[in-house]
Amino acid sequence: MSEAADPRYRDLDLWDDRTALAAMWEGQLAAVAAIGPALPDIAAGVAAIADRLARGGRLFYAGAGTSIRIAVQDGTELGPTFDWPEARTGYLIAGGEGALREAVEGAEDDATDAAAQVVGAAIGPPDAVIGIAASGRTPFTVAAVRAARAAGALTVGIAGTAKAPLLEVAEHAICLGTGPEVLAGSTRMKAGTAQKVALNLISTQVMMRLGRVHGGLMVDMRPANAKLRTRANAMVQQLSGVDAAQAEAALQTVGRRVKPAVLVALGLSPADARRALAESDDVLRRALSQVPRREPDN
Repeated sequence: MSEAADPRYRDLDLWDDRTALAAMWEGQLAAVAAIGPALPDIAAGVAAIADRLARGGRLFYAGAGTSIRIAVQDGTELGPTFDWPEARTGYLIAGGEGALREAVEGAEDDATDAAAQVVGAAIGPPDAVIGIAASGRTPFTVAAVRAARAAGALTVGIAGTAKAPLLEVAEHAICLGTGPEVLAGSTRMKAGTAQKVALNLISTQVMMRLGRVHGGLMVDMRPANAKLRTRANAMVQQLSGVDAAQAEAALQTVGRRVKPAVLVALGLSPADARRALAESDDVLRRALSQVPRREPDN
């Protein structure tokens, strides 16, 4: 339990800076290590979430305090990184959006508001909801996951304590046993780090299952600035074997989208490239099978 006081740190405030920082750093390493035993449960959750999203569902995160702030960071990065539609990402936030910046007294205990937010978002069978709470007993988060599951949504619970209420009400339970914090009860420390790592793994692997990654490359990223436009060009070169000028020409014909640009660089027309991706569920690896093989030059 993160609330437990570890006797090793009884005199923490008397330690010199280097010693105290080393203790906190060691705690962060332990937090990452806590992910390992949970990988089978994380994998099961990924498969279930990807299945719902592949059928048109939305991805929701539910939580309070530090947990939901970490979750919002994860969710907001899905758009620019994987071109995941913002309209298909949602948040159930204890205390509302204002609580992301300032604490809202009593918000995490408001189970009624949690259920109301589930109804307000029209969450149902196509959707997936990830509830995150270090203790696993935050009333808002438990109620949100319970209401979402009752509405037919897929539910995943992430908590730091086995047999916590959140893990009992969720269809898929993920326990991240990070133990006591260096600062007792400060879940922004080890528990928060473990949550961030777990959500990184889940969202990235879900996007991979949905075909938004190819060969370790972010082929669905949005090239919204000069650095990313350069990266898009490099990806087209790498995946098609053309030079920088040819890659740029291909990108310009398809709105600077990497996946269709790769197909154009390999010889398809822009229309045929889009058609090939549409027929391949937008998975580049499948669409590549529709590109005619080039005959070697004599």
